[in-house]
Amino acid sequence: MTAIYTDGACQGNPGPGGWAWAIKDGRSNFGSASHTTNQRMELTAVLEAITANEGPLTVISDSTYVVNCFHQNWWRGWKAKGWVNAKGEPVANQDLWKPLIDLVLERDNVTFRWVKGHSGDPMNDLVDQLATQAASRQL
Repeated sequence: MTAIYTDGACQGNPGPGGWAWAIKDGRSNFGSASHTTNQRMELTAVLEAITANEGPLTVISDSTYVVNCFHQNWWRGWKAKGWVNAKGEPVANQDLWKPLIDLVLERDNVTFRWVKGHSGDPMNDLVDQLATQAASRQL
């Protein structure tokens, strides 16, 4: 099982944003968007990471938004209710959630683990730095 770290960053929320993923073997990627939100960058990082890497993966993220969707099966309720949340409002970021959830279900070999951000985990610090630098390039 390959451990892949992901992160998103935003300079203002909304504002210029960046995303990144990295694996301890040195593989990584990052990108940016000129006007976005932190949540969209977190989702983009995970979607890009899973799309770019085959085989069983453990996605390690400091985003409870991402991790809890899969640990607490939020996606099941969203799909069952026609993509509305508990408040009866449309689920935010559906354009990213739908392909991400479909990909995770299709692959059936992706798990998620939460890591506390800014806690000294070297790989989490790396993807944070890459995502922040990518966001800064949009300024």
